[in-house]
Amino acid sequence: MEARAVLRYAKVSPTKARQVLRVIQGMKAGDALYQLRFIPKKSARIVEGVLKSALANAEQKGMDLEKLYIQKAVADEGPMYKKWLPRAHGRATMLRKRTSHITLVLIEKEED
Repeated sequence: MEARAVLRYAKVSPTKARQVLRVIQGMKAGDALYQLRFIPKKSARIVEGVLKSALANAEQKGMDLEKLYIQKAVADEGPMYKKWLPRAHGRATMLRKRTSHITLVLIEKEED
């Protein structure tokens, strides 16, 4: 059995979210939650909320919270907000505000 949580249209670039997700991939859910509190990045706060949601979903399904591991942690690209920034000599530069879709999947497995 698995529990999952998906956050769509997060206002953080997928590259920055993947840096945090790489740290918690394969960890116990409780340890990952503890680890995320000490990572000084905006994406760590966002991923922490998704992990709490996945833990709540697991609790709703009746899974044992002590045996949960992060099986899959993915940040896919969402749509880009495109803005124009005025520059010198009447030119303009396009700004790309990137968004991401963050997915966490928790599974229940026995400790070795």
